[in-house]
Amino acid sequence: MSRPFKLEIAESEAELKKRLQFAREAIHKEKLQMLWWVKSGQVKQQQEIAQRLGRDTSTVTRWLQQYRHDGLKGLLEIRKAPGAVRKLSDEVLADLQQQLNRPEGFSSYGEIVEWLEIKHGVTVKYATVYQWVRYRLGAKLKVARPMSYRQDSQAVENFKKTLEQP
Repeated sequence: MSRPFKLEIAESEAELKKRLQFAREAIHKEKLQMLWWVKSGQVKQQQEIAQRLGRDTSTVTRWLQQYRHDGLKGLLEIRKAPGAVRKLSDEVLADLQQQLNRPEGFSSYGEIVEWLEIKHGVTVKYATVYQWVRYRLGAKLKVARPMSYRQDSQAVENFKKTLEQP
């Protein structure tokens, strides 16, 4: 037989019901529903809560422990992973933006990769540089395109004459 289920809920039944009605996140609704069932006396065991919610009993146990330790605010807090640290800091990006705005700019993304390595000691992949420069900074490279050779009008005329002769 399981141990007795004891949980003291500080919030009133009416407050829990009101919060449940206005909850937007599904996970918040589940947690508030659990507390409301306990407060209103509809459930007597953790296994019953888990069965009603369609959750594992270990999940319900973890939620109840979190409520006991941190209260309602701690239970409803959604934590997010911090993610990876950006390789390009704000000051490096500012310097890159400044270099891109110069008239001579860069002729290739590979050149930017090398510049970042030499100037800032940052090793960044080509694809990352392309993504940052093209889409996040909204810059285009200042590539010197070879100009098409100018046609000599006299040469064109001579060529046309050779075509006309039988």
